[in-house]
Amino acid sequence: MDTLWKSVLGELELEPSISAANFKTWLAETELIFIDDQRATIGVKNAFHVNQLRKKYCDIIQKTLEKNGVNPKEIDFKVQTVNKTTKISREITPGALKKERAKSTRPSGSSRVDELLSGKNSRPSDNLNPRYTFDNFVVGSSNDLAYAAAKTAADLPGEKYNPLYFYGGVGLGKTHLMQAVGNEIKKKHPEMSVLYITIETFYKDYLESVRFKKQGYADKYRAVDVLIVDDMQFIAGKEKSQEEFFHTFNELHQSNKQIIISSDRPPKSIPTLTDRLRSRFEWGMAIDIQMPDFETRQAIIETKAELSGFKLDQDTTNFLASNIRTNIRELEGTLNQLLAIAEMRGVQPDAEMAEGMISETIRTNRPQHLTYKKIIDKASKFYQIPKDDLLGRSRTKDINRARQVSCYLMKYELKMSFPQIGAVFGRDHSTIINGVTNIEKSLKLDLAMREQINALVESIYE
Repeated sequence: MDTLWKSVLGELELEPSISAANFKTWLAETELIFIDDQRATIGVKNAFHVNQLRKKYCDIIQKTLEKNGVNPKEIDFKVQTVNKTTKISREITPGALKKERAKSTRPSGSSRVDELLSGKNSRPSDNLNPRYTFDNFVVGSSNDLAYAAAKTAADLPGEKYNPLYFYGGVGLGKTHLMQAVGNEIKKKHPEMSVLYITIETFYKDYLESVRFKKQGYADKYRAVDVLIVDDMQFIAGKEKSQEEFFHTFNELHQSNKQIIISSDRPPKSIPTLTDRLRSRFEWGMAIDIQMPDFETRQAIIETKAELSGFKLDQDTTNFLASNIRTNIRELEGTLNQLLAIAEMRGVQPDAEMAEGMISETIRTNRPQHLTYKKIIDKASKFYQIPKDDLLGRSRTKDINRARQVSCYLMKYELKMSFPQIGAVFGRDHSTIINGVTNIEKSLKLDLAMREQINALVESIYE
């Protein structure tokens, strides 16, 4: 079966209708686990891959199998955990130390564990979370390009997409993806040193080096093979830190060392970022990670539930995916809460339980004094448009967009119906529907719009 599937994958990789990125994302890591005249079963990484392969690649897989002499009537896909060789943990804990010493045939005084404890020949901490891997990263239309680029960077560190720059809102998986690259590089290239930091850590280290005249500050960052920096937007306004990072960036890049950066906005939108540093960030590949769409949210819920030992029915999955639309972090938090409640009660989680939990959360978190008047007031101040104009008949571009944003917030923050919103603005419900729909479309494509909405939401809950 292995030979057959290698042949199939080889032909699929050369198929003109399948891009290199799509092949790498969806097909490269599949395996044929069963085949006869009736059925071929293909192993995949997660539930979302199952959905994507069924929708987009089932027919072409069938045809390619037929070219290779087999013609099963059905193609089936199964989530399969790939067996991995168990490695000895290098985390030095009392338990690990005991096990290492028990296994070692050398005198304890010369054991590798003792060397690590004493600090001899040991590398500094990489700050990576081992839980962040490609295997448990759910891929969807909102992040498939970022995922493909990250995989390439992990395979060819320093050779392609350098720097690799991810940007997008809070809780969309940027940190997970960056650290997955770091963990993958460590696995494939154990000789390489990897360091993950936030830009705040870089800034604080720089201040300490100046204040206490510490030597070797720059070496900490310039000696690594892979530097991963999170939350780059916080370097805005810090001129000396920008200068220091500029020199660090140059030295690493000139040595073909991989640089991976994340921010909540693209380089050109970071205020007071120096032109020379901005240009450096734009040398490689900058990718927008967007809000997850409905199908991606479904896949995340299904995957995370399965990892926790639960199988959710479709109604529960659909309810959660429909009602948690902000970011992945909130989605996972809500799911974990639901599963914990179900486990404590000894029951299977269902849509009714999810609805009750979410409704209670909304009642708890939403201030009782929030009204449509407050939304109008905040939108008026935010966009610097008089309330009378916002509620009036003017259709200038700026006023109309502020009005549509207000309608969107009333719909999703107050759960007002379209006719109710129409009554506030003196317009029919079809006009309100069009306005809300326009904002929903903009949120998928326009980072600035997402930032505006997030800022407004924060202000109305102050």
